Amino acid sequence: MTLRILVGISGGIAAYKAAALIRLLVQEGHDVHAVPTESALRFIGKPTLEALSRNPVTSDVFDDVAEVRHVALGQRADLIIVAPATANTLAKLANGQADDLLGTSVLAATAPLVIAPAMHTEMWRHPATRHNVATLAERGAHFVGPDAGELTGGDVGAGRLAEPERIAQEALAVLGDGSLRGRSVVVSAGGTHESIDPVRFIGNRSSGAMGVALARRALARGASVTLVGANLQVAAPAGADIVSVESTAELREAMLRHANADFVIMAAAVSDYRVATGSDTKLKKDALGANPSIELIENPDILAELAQADRSNTVIGFAAETEIDEDALVALGMTKLKRKGADLLVVNRVGTDSGFGERATSVTVIDTDGIVAAASGTKMSVADVIMDAIVKHKETP
Repeated sequence: MTLRILVGISGGIAAYKAAALIRLLVQEGHDVHAVPTESALRFIGKPTLEALSRNPVTSDVFDDVAEVRHVALGQRADLIIVAPATANTLAKLANGQADDLLGTSVLAATAPLVIAPAMHTEMWRHPATRHNVATLAERGAHFVGPDAGELTGGDVGAGRLAEPERIAQEALAVLGDGSLRGRSVVVSAGGTHESIDPVRFIGNRSSGAMGVALARRALARGASVTLVGANLQVAAPAGADIVSVESTAELREAMLRHANADFVIMAAAVSDYRVATGSDTKLKKDALGANPSIELIENPDILAELAQADRSNTVIGFAAETEIDEDALVALGMTKLKRKGADLLVVNRVGTDSGFGERATSVTVIDTDGIVAAASGTKMSVADVIMDAIVKHKETP
């Protein structure tokens, strides 16, 4: 689901982190509009915000008067995030001041308001700031941070802006439907590496982006999430318990250890084979000769082991296929689903220029009766469709 998100930026040194926040939200497929104060533009430039948000940026209430921009931005927003929020901005928001575009936008909005404060410790602890925070919280504003840590000028204490990834996650969770609240989810992501020697390995193209997107969406729906990451090439979400693994054997051990979760999602690309006898030292070309061979042995089938265990949870598998014909693709998935014994299987079409990494992806979700959902687009939008299918399957008698 694409959200229209307004990111307000006030004038503090932490304004530079707003760039990373905007980038994260755009990467997740949302329509992001930056609204900096005039002071914020002294810390971060308008071209940067426009390039990252892919939308025009203004801080003046007199811009686009014909479009009534000073209220339209707030009226159309699904979510408003103010990051960083300085002590001055908190005071203005608490008192309903509307002397700039950020103030008018917040007053015109009915969307949830998420505030990430950033200031020196003394300012954060001042009775006036505490009063303003309490006032805003009483009106329904959600606060993320501030954290304790190093501040500008070498000071250390409470007042550091929360990291952009945490702000994005907690802000989006405000809009979560709560469909997984109180539930536990374990997701595997990435691609396993099977060592040949200390330098070389057998691997695959998976970055872990799809599994990480599923972990993010599960967190947004209120679940407690464990992410088992195999050589991830993308950032893991804040809020999830992260278990890092390398080989298929390590992945199997971690997944079995967390198999009592309510939902087990095997999104990792697992090597079917491993090297029979690996080397503890680098294999030399001269010693191997012109046409060396490597003996491979089969790895355990983790998905089948999880699905065929005595269980009451929901197990979801993935099948990456290069088949172009849709009917044939689904047929391959149905065969695999029945062989593995999972409750749902997500069949995703991949290729050297599709499916992997941050590229758009296309998936079909099936159960033993056939297709239950299909989606194409960004990893985050597709993850929402998959999570909807998982929740619906669980709720179906």
